[in-house]
Amino acid sequence: MSDFTGRCLCGAVTFAGRWGGDDLRACHCSQCRRWSGHVWAAAETADLTIRGEVKWFRSSEEAERGFCPECGSSLFWRRRDRGGIEVAPGAVDSPTGLRMAGHIFVADKGDYYDIADGLPQDPQG
Repeated sequence: MSDFTGRCLCGAVTFAGRWGGDDLRACHCSQCRRWSGHVWAAAETADLTIRGEVKWFRSSEEAERGFCPECGSSLFWRRRDRGGIEVAPGAVDSPTGLRMAGHIFVADKGDYYDIADGLPQDPQG
């Protein structure tokens, strides 16, 4: 597990922490696609410090999504019933140390793209 830092597009929100694992999965569900504008991916953190204001949107009974209220960057995802926060790898400073491990909720993916990278695909989560 490696240390990481990151920020939103405008820099009003910065964060640092340690990964809870070293791979991630792309989510193709309709909520994640609407949230991110395409496919959402996030990596689990074991430890995370956030500086700046984050707005949290309750997207379902189970989850909340965190974003910068200044620039709108989609940054975080968390389950309401658990402690950990997942971080969008696109907001993490390079090198991230992460590798894509697969895809989830592919039964709900958009009709405008194919998944052709050869990684495992789970129809649900």
